[in-house]
Amino acid sequence: MTHYLKNTPWDQRTLKIPTYELTSAEPEALQQTNETEGHFTVKVDPLLDKERLNKYGFYYTDTLITPVCKRDQLHLFEKEGIAISSSGDKQTILDIAGQAFVHGRFHRDFQVPNPLADLRYARWLEDLIDQKQVYYLYYQDEIAGFFGFDGNKVLLLGMDQTFTSRGLAKPFTSQACLKLLSLGYKELFTSVSAINMVSLNLFSSIGFKLKGAVDVYHKLNGKPLTD
Repeated sequence: MTHYLKNTPWDQRTLKIPTYELTSAEPEALQQTNETEGHFTVKVDPLLDKERLNKYGFYYTDTLITPVCKRDQLHLFEKEGIAISSSGDKQTILDIAGQAFVHGRFHRDFQVPNPLADLRYARWLEDLIDQKQVYYLYYQDEIAGFFGFDGNKVLLLGMDQTFTSRGLAKPFTSQACLKLLSLGYKELFTSVSAINMVSLNLFSSIGFKLKGAVDVYHKLNGKPLTD
């Protein structure tokens, strides 16, 4: 029998139960979730008939949009006093993360307590910092935000609330994207929740084009989660 469950240890260490992402939404794959305890994620084409997902206990969590930007499409914005660096104070970034992630799919999952969702994203960011996959965003020599990435994918973006409404988002994001493109990539892409209009508008304003979407469904098979 083909095994359709891919372990996601980065989620398991926070939820404290086995966690998986399905590699298929075919009935045989969905049936395996009935035979295994844990938390499951499956990403599907929005046009897929969802009846089979509901039959196996999956519930809608989020829709993820994929903005893409080619090198020659990037619109650069400048702002005096900003700087993009690969180094900075780790704890400052983690403190900012505590207020940055409110649109994540785990925050939208009614089966996952918000403190666990917060911890999941904070740990993800910490992993990226340790792997040297974060740019520190400075404004007038103070850390104002972060830009996390993996290869040519923009993963996490956040800014300290004390620096919002200063016209920094477009300069920070476009200049960080330029720094990433300078590594030799021909295009960048990211994944944004359909309800996160601020981020979608931000990426669109600097040249990203919306290309494709997936619906995300979760399932919890076992005891309720507690924080």
